[in-house]
Amino acid sequence: MRFLADENLETAVVQALRADRHDVLEVGLFRPAIEDEGVLRIARRERRVLITNDKDFGELVFLQGRRVPGIVLLRIPGRTGAAKAQLVVAAVRTMGPRLVGRFLVVEPGRVRSRRLRSP
Repeated sequence: MRFLADENLETAVVQALRADRHDVLEVGLFRPAIEDEGVLRIARRERRVLITNDKDFGELVFLQGRRVPGIVLLRIPGRTGAAKAQLVVAAVRTMGPRLVGRFLVVEPGRVRSRRLRSP
């Protein structure tokens, strides 16, 4: 899968996704301090699922109608980057290509999924 890693995403999560053979573009490496709207534009243009710790993206896509190929929101407080990485990779493996068009929330012990509007 093709992912866009938000600037707030732990390096361990990015590395684990790459080790699992996913294409991960890190927005912080080429557009540091970019606003959320800009992150969504890049995700749409590059056709990448955004992976983030920032719950503001839920408001942007559900309340403001912004479009994006998919979002994986991590709600995993108090865990190390390695522990988060394990949960994320497991969720991505389970969902596979069905991540496209979905807003996925990864939490300890559960994964929630909701359909998005088409990008």
